Amino acid sequence: MIARVAVWEPMPTDDRDWVLDAAATVPGVHGAYHLIDPATGNGLSVAFFEDEAAAQAAREAIEKRAEEIGWNNAPHPAPASQTIYNVIRHG
Repeated sequence: MIARVAVWEPMPTDDRDWVLDAAATVPGVHGAYHLIDPATGNGLSVAFFEDEAAAQAAREAIEKRAEEIGWNNAPHPAPASQTIYNVIRHG
């Protein structure tokens, strides 16, 4: 299992449920969470995948949905950084 952690400075507060919904349709996606620090507005996006193939399929599903809803027709903030981690323990 792998985890993708994106750091947001600040975390966007616009409606992005469509991102989670698109990723959830992909086999091998084990969940995703958007976290925000109420004091700073910064946040984390943490998603768990069976493997890199599932992560890639989720990215493709999100990109497809973004095109369908016209998301790419306007600029949107991007994460400050993204890192892939190997998950060594989970409960």
